[in-house]
Amino acid sequence: MGVGFGDALREWRTRRRYSQMELGFCSNVSARHISFLETGRARPSRGMVMRLCEELEVPYRSRNTLLSSAGFAPAYGNRTFSESDMTPVKSAVGWMLTRHEPFPALAMDRHWRISQMNHPAENLLGSAGIAAGDSLLDAMLENEALRSAIENLDEVLLHIRTRLRTESAHVGGDDVLEDWLGRAGELFGGEASQSDGILPPFVPTRYRLGDVGLSLLSVFSQFGTAEDIALADLRVELMFPADDATRLTLEAMAPRSNS
Repeated sequence: MGVGFGDALREWRTRRRYSQMELGFCSNVSARHISFLETGRARPSRGMVMRLCEELEVPYRSRNTLLSSAGFAPAYGNRTFSESDMTPVKSAVGWMLTRHEPFPALAMDRHWRISQMNHPAENLLGSAGIAAGDSLLDAMLENEALRSAIENLDEVLLHIRTRLRTESAHVGGDDVLEDWLGRAGELFGGEASQSDGILPPFVPTRYRLGDVGLSLLSVFSQFGTAEDIALADLRVELMFPADDATRLTLEAMAPRSNS
């Protein structure tokens, strides 16, 4: 039996550290009404459920669950790229990946499962046997070719762990991310490097592929007006050279046009 609306609302309110009075004020209702919703003495309208979810920043998957627990139909779809109304999204992602060449770029879901890559990313990750459909998170723990190719693996894993903790907390706990964090904790016990001065502005991922060294920094992009679960979960990772040597190497590796 699923969790009732009142219990789920209380859980999200507590997770977001709102008092009943604060949530009521922000949602333009009384604290007493919030209390009645949580105890089941009052039933919410569909609009009220959506308003509370918006204020509490409840992810779309969980908003559907809250709507269902209150007796309403889900509001958010979970489309695949093959569906016709996702064509503009697929085109936009493909445009970003292609235009980012000769630098690597890829698209993946919230569990870091790759859906698309450009040619430089295919060359970079393909050297470790990683292809579309694979999970970068699993590869970071299980793919020895990738692990050995990253010269600062512990440093990279430390930052990934910090990011995933934040992402999991935001969605109210994610079983896949929590499982990865548990496995990573067993394999890796590193701590942040100590410094007496100001830390550098970013931590690059340093790859060593035979005689070739690449130092890359990443920018993650997401759709800002997503109203679909899969689209809200989608992120595009654009990798940029962290130094001139990497830029020159990637530019030299790019195919030459015949024009």
